Amino acid sequence: MPTPPPSSSAARAITVSIVSHGQLELVMPLLNQLDRFCSASIDRVLLTLNIPEPDLLAGATWGFEVVRIENAQRKGFGANHNQAFARCESAWFLVLNPDIRLDADVLTPLVEQAAADSGLLAPRILEPGRQTPEQHRRIITPLEIATRRRPGYTRPTVPAWIPGLFMLFRSEAYRRIGGFDERFFMYGEDFDICARLRLAGWRLQIAETLRARHDAQRASHRSKRHLYWHLTSLLKLWSSPAFWRYRQLVAARE
Repeated sequence: MPTPPPSSSAARAITVSIVSHGQLELVMPLLNQLDRFCSASIDRVLLTLNIPEPDLLAGATWGFEVVRIENAQRKGFGANHNQAFARCESAWFLVLNPDIRLDADVLTPLVEQAAADSGLLAPRILEPGRQTPEQHRRIITPLEIATRRRPGYTRPTVPAWIPGLFMLFRSEAYRRIGGFDERFFMYGEDFDICARLRLAGWRLQIAETLRARHDAQRASHRSKRHLYWHLTSLLKLWSSPAFWRYRQLVAARE
């Protein structure tokens, strides 16, 4: 069981990691919102350019440092954020999608609400056109995928995992479990890291009263390549020892 120190003050306690795949037009409003609402909580932003793209941020400044990491070769989701974490010196490490949008400060209250054993925190997420947040997620299995949109599907009151679009990690927890598993190029790594955090004794904590918006930019709905990544990631997930150990853990507590 982890024994972290008491929760840190939110003042400059968070390093933010954002990865752009030719998406600086989405990153700009996110940086502006972080500056407007959350600047006091942010140590710096690590912005990874996964592919070359025009510099749409030239001349812009914010109330925190933005450090650019330019990849010589394209990396996967986990590898990009692990690379950024190597530069993290703060108590908290925030993984954000470029298409997350904020209407208020969610970072200060997230850190202030963190339980001593919380390894990962997130607010509730609002998808476009919806007034209520996304429901909590169950363990991903073939049966769960087949039935999740059918009548009678029961949502858990506590999530089994947190999607990778907004993940606030306690840096000590992230470090102890070795960060994301880079064998997942894209998709599945969020479930996997949640499973390994829980198996290591850390809590997944949702701030039920806090909200962030997802201005969804889902290439996977249009791309055969993204569908391939989805399917291969699921196969990797279901063949991993961590998945089966976590499934047993969750089943024992239900």
